[in-house]
Amino acid sequence: MNGPDYYLPAAATGFALALKVPALVRNWRDPLLRSVTALLALGTSVFFFSAPPTIVRVNRLTSVPNISAPLVYVLLSAFSASCLVLMVNWRGGPAEATRRTSRLWISGYAAVSLALIALFALGDAPVERLRDLDTYYANTPYIREMIVLYLTGLTVAGVAMAWLCLRWSLQVRGLLRAGLICIATGYLFNLSYATAKFTAVFACWAGRTDLDGLSTDTAPLLASVAAGFTAVGFCLPLAFQRLTDRLEIWSTYRRLGPLWRELRGLGPHGGHTPRLVWWPSAELLVIQRESDIHDGMLCLYPYFDGRIRAGAYAAAVRDGSGPDQAHAVADAAMVTAAVRARAADPEGTALDRDAAAPPGALSGEGPRDLVRMSLALRHSPVVAAARTAGCPSAG
Repeated sequence: MNGPDYYLPAAATGFALALKVPALVRNWRDPLLRSVTALLALGTSVFFFSAPPTIVRVNRLTSVPNISAPLVYVLLSAFSASCLVLMVNWRGGPAEATRRTSRLWISGYAAVSLALIALFALGDAPVERLRDLDTYYANTPYIREMIVLYLTGLTVAGVAMAWLCLRWSLQVRGLLRAGLICIATGYLFNLSYATAKFTAVFACWAGRTDLDGLSTDTAPLLASVAAGFTAVGFCLPLAFQRLTDRLEIWSTYRRLGPLWRELRGLGPHGGHTPRLVWWPSAELLVIQRESDIHDGMLCLYPYFDGRIRAGAYAAAVRDGSGPDQAHAVADAAMVTAAVRARAADPEGTALDRDAAAPPGALSGEGPRDLVRMSLALRHSPVVAAARTAGCPSAG
C-alpha cells in the first residue's frame, strides 16, 4: 500500500470530522458527540501518520529513526479506546456507570501508550523501516515487547468490540442492528490484522522469514477492510437516527398546525411571531409554535367552560376513545368553543365577570398533549360539534 491508499481514507474521515466540529462547538457537553468526534480525529490521524511518505517526513523532522512507530502505535491504542468509549456512550445506561466504564478504558489504553513510548526509548532501532518494522525488529529487546504490547492492545479492543456489538445486536432491530453487525465484522477483520502480524512475528522468533508478507502486505489490506466496515457501521445508524429525529421534529411541527391556526391571532403578537434568527432550526420553529399556542390559551382562559369539556369527554368515551384521547378531544372542544365565545364578546365582558364558577383547566401538560389536541381539532366529530353548536351533554 502506498501513500494514496492511506491519504484517501484520511481525507474521507477528515471531511466527516469537519462536518462534526460545528455540532461539537454547540453541544460540547454531549458525551456521544465528543466520542464520535474523538474517533473521527484519531481515525484521520492513524491513516495520515501510517502513510509511508508521512513516516519518512516525521522521522526526518525529529532526526530519530523509526520514531513514527511508537507514534502510530499510540494513535492506534487511542483509536481503540475511542471506539470502546463511543460504544459505551452510544449504548447508554446509568450516567455514572457509563462515565466509570469510559474512564477505565481510557486509563487502560493511556497506560499502554505510556508503556509503548518507554519501551521504544529503551530499545535500539537505528535502521529506518517504513513497512516491515514489526518483523525486522521482532527479536530486538524492548522493541520486541513494544510490538507485542501494541498488537495485544489491538486484540483486546477487537475482542471487546466484537463481543459488545454482537451481544447488543441480538437485542435490537433495523439499521441499528445492521450497523452493529458491520462494526463487529470490522473488528473481526482487525483481529485478523493482529493475527497476521502476530503470525509473522512468531515466525521471526522461530527463525523463519518466509511469512513476512503477512505483516507487510496482508495485514494492511485487512486493516483497510476493517476501517471500511467500522466506518459504515458507526455512520449508518447514527445518520439514520439523526434523520429520524429531524423527521419527528418536522412531523410535530406539522401536526401542531391545526391547533396553532385555531389560536393564531389571539396572543400578544397577533399571530406574527418574531423570528429569532434569519434561518430558524426545526426545533426553534416547534418551540415558537408551542409558545404561540400557549399564549393563545392564556387569552382564552376566561372563556373556558368546564361543562363543555365534561360533555365532550363523555361523548368521546361513548365513541370508544381511550382516556388520553378523550382528554385531548375534551380539551380541543373546550378550546374551540372558547375561541367562538371570545369572538362573540368583542367588548371583553367575560373578563369582568364574577368567577363564582371557575373556568375549566386544560389537562394537557406537554407537547404530546398539544399534538393530540391539534389532531382532535382536525379529525374528531365531537370537536366539530363543539365548534358549530356547542357540545353533546354528558349522559
